[in-house]
Amino acid sequence: MTTDKIESNTTKSSVPLLTHRYLRMVTKDGHSTFQMDGAQGKGLAYLRDAWGILMDMRWRWMMLVFSASFVIHWLVFAVLWYLIAEMNGDLELDHDAPPDNHTICVKYITSFTAAFSFSLETQLTIGYGTMFPSGDCPSAIALLAIQMVLGLMLEAFITGAFVAKIARPKNRAFSIRFTRSAVVTHTEGKPYLMFQVANTRSSPLTSVQISAILYQERENGQLHQTSIDFHLDSVTSDECPFFIFPLTYYHTVTPSSPLAALLQREAAQHFELVIFLSAVQEGTGEMCQRRTSYLPSEIMLYHRFASLLARNAKGEYQIKMENFDKTIPELPAAADSNCPRRTDKEIHTNGQHVDSFQLSEADLTE
Repeated sequence: MTTDKIESNTTKSSVPLLTHRYLRMVTKDGHSTFQMDGAQGKGLAYLRDAWGILMDMRWRWMMLVFSASFVIHWLVFAVLWYLIAEMNGDLELDHDAPPDNHTICVKYITSFTAAFSFSLETQLTIGYGTMFPSGDCPSAIALLAIQMVLGLMLEAFITGAFVAKIARPKNRAFSIRFTRSAVVTHTEGKPYLMFQVANTRSSPLTSVQISAILYQERENGQLHQTSIDFHLDSVTSDECPFFIFPLTYYHTVTPSSPLAALLQREAAQHFELVIFLSAVQEGTGEMCQRRTSYLPSEIMLYHRFASLLARNAKGEYQIKMENFDKTIPELPAAADSNCPRRTDKEIHTNGQHVDSFQLSEADLTE
């Protein structure tokens, strides 16, 4: 499966997408770095999806839209109230002693400031009691009804947007954390590409699914996508039913694996491995997704992750999140147990004994 690379008409020289100064397609926190240039009808498409725009908007812009929408609503109806007062001849009158043959539409609207104040009081149902519409002025009653209906619709829309933005599953996904680096380690003579993911909240996630896509740019300027399978220990199903402690996902780097040649430092080929995690919130049943990506420089060969689980004095499990991104260098044991050049070595980190490993000539292609 391939996707065509979008080229700008103003670009004079073709710059490879994955070798550009900004190498990432997906940032470490899961945001896309692609930009759409030259799309027709882009502005109209945004207007048709006003709700989606509000959901994706940052909170500071959300607050600006919230404030601006109400102020504009008040100003528009302040102008209409002022026009009614002017057309009815109420601006120049003494509202405490009006002529007997004159009906004042809105009491004490004698300026635009007073009209704005009345619009504000009407919308917020403050009701100070000094300004009020007359029941003998049909235009004022009609405008009052229109402002109340539109104001209620505006309040319902903005309130709904705030509630939906606060409650959306995307906020729960922020508590899912991937390791900054992936590692390639050898277990029983086989190389494995591994990464860890942690749920930093105490509430569990269920039905966890992992998918990974390898992106490579071809010579013809296209991005080639390859699916990379990851598994969790000996779990045979496609999903992990319970996510409360850190999980380690594995990909077996066999000679037929798309990553086998790419992980050789001599290859010097650029690629990006994008990881997608989907999970269900136990309390609400909503699906949330978290993404990250790994570049070749973020995949550490001959390393393993530090241990995260421990027990306290009561025998309870504890998770040492300070070790979450820590890796320990090691060299893989040879796949062939009869390798004559194998020698025992010992690792020391920060002056402390960590573990032992065996030095051999095994590499990723074995």
